[in-house]
Amino acid sequence: MRKTNKPYAAAHLLFLFLLSAGSFAQRASSQEKQFFRLLREQFVAGNAYQTVAFVEQRWRLAGNAGFNESIFYVEKILQQAGFVKESGGEADATLTYRIEKRAMLRPTWEPVDAQLYIVGEDKPLLSFKTNRNMLAMYSGSTPPNGITAELIDVGKATDKELAGKDLSGKIVLGEGGIGGVYTKAIAKGALGALSYYLPGYTQPQKHINSIQFQGLRYEADSTLRKWGILLSYAARERLKAALAKGSVQVRVVTQSKIYASEELTIVANVRGSTQPAERFVFSAHVQEPGANDNATGVGTLAEMARVTANLVKAGKLAPRRTITFLWGDEIVSTARYIRDDSVRARGIKWGLSLDMVGEDVSKTGGSFLIEKMPDPSAIWTRGNDKHSEWGGSPLKEADLFPHYFNDLLLNRCRQESKATGWVVNTNPFEGGSDHTPFLNAKIPGLLMWHFTDVFYHTDGDRLEMVSAEEMKHVGVSALATAYLLTQAKKNTAIALIKDITANALQRLKTECTLSNANVKEGKDAAQEKHILEVWRDWYVTALDRTTDIAVSGANNRIRKSIVRAQRQVRDVCAACTKGW
Repeated sequence: MRKTNKPYAAAHLLFLFLLSAGSFAQRASSQEKQFFRLLREQFVAGNAYQTVAFVEQRWRLAGNAGFNESIFYVEKILQQAGFVKESGGEADATLTYRIEKRAMLRPTWEPVDAQLYIVGEDKPLLSFKTNRNMLAMYSGSTPPNGITAELIDVGKATDKELAGKDLSGKIVLGEGGIGGVYTKAIAKGALGALSYYLPGYTQPQKHINSIQFQGLRYEADSTLRKWGILLSYAARERLKAALAKGSVQVRVVTQSKIYASEELTIVANVRGSTQPAERFVFSAHVQEPGANDNATGVGTLAEMARVTANLVKAGKLAPRRTITFLWGDEIVSTARYIRDDSVRARGIKWGLSLDMVGEDVSKTGGSFLIEKMPDPSAIWTRGNDKHSEWGGSPLKEADLFPHYFNDLLLNRCRQESKATGWVVNTNPFEGGSDHTPFLNAKIPGLLMWHFTDVFYHTDGDRLEMVSAEEMKHVGVSALATAYLLTQAKKNTAIALIKDITANALQRLKTECTLSNANVKEGKDAAQEKHILEVWRDWYVTALDRTTDIAVSGANNRIRKSIVRAQRQVRDVCAACTKGW
C-alpha cells in the first residue's frame, strides 16, 4: 500500500482547484474591498467605546433601572442616526425601530449596597463600592445596621458536613455555588450565607479580589428573603485564617431592590428593497453587569446600526434583504423574536450574536473567536481545533448543522485580519448565548466572542479591559458579511461558492493529514475513513444550501458551480481514503 500517493493526490487536486478559483476570488474581492473600505472609514471605534462606558456603569438585569437606561441610550443613538419609531409596522420607512414591552414572570432585582465586616475590624472585608458582584442576585436587604452573628464553616455544604451542625441564627461560610450553599443553610435556620467559588481560568490566586456574580432563588414572600455574599479569594482566605484562631463573628449589611417591572427589547430594521421578508438578524444581550460581557456587544451593535443607516442615507448601501438589529435579554429576547411570529421567522436566513466582542486580549488573556455551528469538529475535536475553557460537550452526528455560514463569516473576518493583523480563531460549537435560539429553530446562527477571559463574569470586567479597535474589527467584518448576503447578485453567489469550496478542500486536506498519521500509528482505518466522510458529507450539504445566497435565487450557472464544487470535495476525500 503506497500511502505517500494519497496525500499527494488530495493536495494535487486542491492545488489545481485553487489555480482555477483565483480569478473568481479576485472578482469577489472588488465588492468586498468596497464594503471594507466604507466600513473602515465609517465605523467610529470611539462611539462604540463611549456606549460601553455608559452601559458598563450599570448593574443590568432585565427590567431593572440599569438595563432600561441602557436600552434608552441605544434608542437615542438610533434616533440620531435617522431610525424612526414604528407607528404601523416595519414598512413605515426604510429605517425603523421599536421598543417592545412585556410583563415579567417575576420581579426584577438590583443591588444598592453591601458590606461584609469581621467584627472587631474597622474596615470592611468586602464592600459593594469595590466588589460590585459581592451581593448574590435576588438577595434581600438586612436592617440598616446589618446582621451580626457567629460564622460557621460548612465546607462544601454536603449532607455529611451539615449533619449535626446547629446553624440557627448563624451565618455560614461555604465552598461552591452560592445557590446550593444558601438553600441548605437557610433550611437549617441560618441567617444568610457566604460562599466562595471561582473557576481556574479566572486565576483567583493571582486576581485575589475577583468575584463572579451568581444568584439565589427568588422568594415571593419578602419575609423569607435572606441574602448571599460571594467571596473573593482574598476574603475567603482572611475568613479561614480568622476561624483557625477561634470563634469569629461577622457583620453583613445588604441593600437591594426587588420590584415589578417590564422587560424591554429594542429592535431596529433596515428594510430590504426587493425581499424585505428575508433578513439577516444581529443580536446583542444587554443584561449582565460587565463591560466586555456584554456592554461591548451593545456598543458594537449600536455603532453598526448607525454606520448602516448613514450608508443607506448617503446612497452608498442598498440592502435588498432586511437587516435587523436586536438588543434585549440574553436568549430570551432572541428566542421570542423567532417564536412569536412564524411568518417573520421563516424569512430569517442568518442570525449572528455579538457577545463579549471587545476584549483587550493583552489584558484578558483571550482571543477573538467565531463559535461555529455544529460541524464535525464538535464531535472529533483534533488538530488545531479546540474548545474554549467555557467548555462544550461532544455532539452526535445527528446534531450536525451543515451550512456555508461558518466559512462565509470566517472568510470575512480573515479579510479584516489580512488588512489589520487582527487575530481570528474559531471554536467548535458550545452554546449558551444568543446564537442558540437560531439553531434551535433550524436557522443558521453564529457567535462572535472572546475567550478565555480571566475576568469573565467577575467585577474585574471593567472598562479598562475593553479595546475600541477590537470592537471595530468585529463590527466591520460582521457588517461586511451582512452586506454581502443582503445584496448578493448571481456572480457574487458564484464567487462565494468558490470561496467556501476552498475552505472545504483545505479542511479535507487537514483532516486527511491527521487521519493518515493516525492510521500510520495503528488506529482504526475504518473510523478514520468515517471521520473524513462525515466532513465530506457536511460540506456537500453546506454547498447545497448556497442556492439561497443570491437574492434573486439560483440559476443554472450557480447550480453548475455547486455540482462542480461538490464533485471536487468528493474527489479529494476519495483520493485520501483510497486503499484504506
